[in-house]
Amino acid sequence: MKFVSTFVIIIALILMVFNATKINFNAPFESDSIVALITILAALCAIVLMLILKTSKRIEEKVKQKK
Repeated sequence: MKFVSTFVIIIALILMVFNATKINFNAPFESDSIVALITILAALCAIVLMLILKTSKRIEEKVKQKK
């Protein structure tokens, strides 16, 4: 699980960087720029979800160790 979540975070970061190059900063809310912004937002959501998953797994391991 640790490998999968790290892999998803890396892929999301790559997608963010790629889509950041597609943004037209003169008109950021038109045509392809809006798609790039939406994809960047989706990648950020994926990163946050994976970090929450990693944190919950760490908490689960600590709870199991106490029992």
